[in-house]
Amino acid sequence: MKSIAVLTSGGDSPGMNACIRAVVRTALYHKMDIWGIKRGYEGLMDDEFEKLDSKSVANIIQRGGTVLKTARSTRFMTDEGLRLASESLKRKGIEGLIVIGGDGTFRGALALEKLSGLHIVGCPGTIDNDLRGTDFTIGYDTAINTVIEAVDRIRDTAESHERLFFVEVMGRDAGLIALRSGIGAGAEAILIPETPTDIDDLVRRLEGGRKDKSSKIVIVSEHDAAGGAFKIAETVKAKLPYYDTRVTILGHIQRGGNPTCMDRVNASRMGFASVEALRAGKKGVMVGVVNNTISYTPFANAVKHLQELDPHLLRMVEILSL
Repeated sequence: MKSIAVLTSGGDSPGMNACIRAVVRTALYHKMDIWGIKRGYEGLMDDEFEKLDSKSVANIIQRGGTVLKTARSTRFMTDEGLRLASESLKRKGIEGLIVIGGDGTFRGALALEKLSGLHIVGCPGTIDNDLRGTDFTIGYDTAINTVIEAVDRIRDTAESHERLFFVEVMGRDAGLIALRSGIGAGAEAILIPETPTDIDDLVRRLEGGRKDKSSKIVIVSEHDAAGGAFKIAETVKAKLPYYDTRVTILGHIQRGGNPTCMDRVNASRMGFASVEALRAGKKGVMVGVVNNTISYTPFANAVKHLQELDPHLLRMVEILSL
């Protein structure tokens, strides 16, 4: 294989740049031409290719976001969009493609591989950690550490004013950001989409906790079935009117910032392994790290799957928040 390309697609996540850097430098080591595709699948359809060299990825390992830019593309998943993308790759003489992203990115890769016959390998870049085939996705560790830092600051003001804070974090379909950051922040309760939210039980937990606690923190995933942090806070306030209740939505700060060491190392390992996988003739697989070992999971098994939450972690939350 003489010529490959790399793109980032979907939501950005800290560590994507570290992965791009590893892909580029590994490809160059093997004397391969390496092209960067701007704006994900949108840029692929529009021929937005850039020839990359070692200098192109200098001083980016510590930067959040993605230097290749990213986009969500509905046009790509049409017959016409897939045709444009396939023809664009063929015109450039691309033999292998590395895609960095999440569930939607891999579904797009499956469709493109089927049409074009190209060898495509993926790296899991998403803060949600909601893909099977890797213990941690690129960006997850940074995201939960960002939440921890924010909640620590909120805890300071919560204690000063003896307040109950509902802190909403990202996790539309998966509660893994809420779960681990909630444990790390010592939250009184964690509300996630994988488990039903019982408001009456939450009220009992808040009432039944230590009376000498001067602050209480409840972590809420953004699309919790009970309605999100504002609605839940309003309902709880009606039942516990004596609490001074506040809501904080952390939002997109969870996507940004310098990646942690763990994300830089994992992203570098995955980027390196993705090039090696293409050289070995692999295709249609996502590179992951499972039990500290590189693994390869077919796209069809990596997409549309949410990790089952560890029941021990859920039980631990109940016990440690007392």
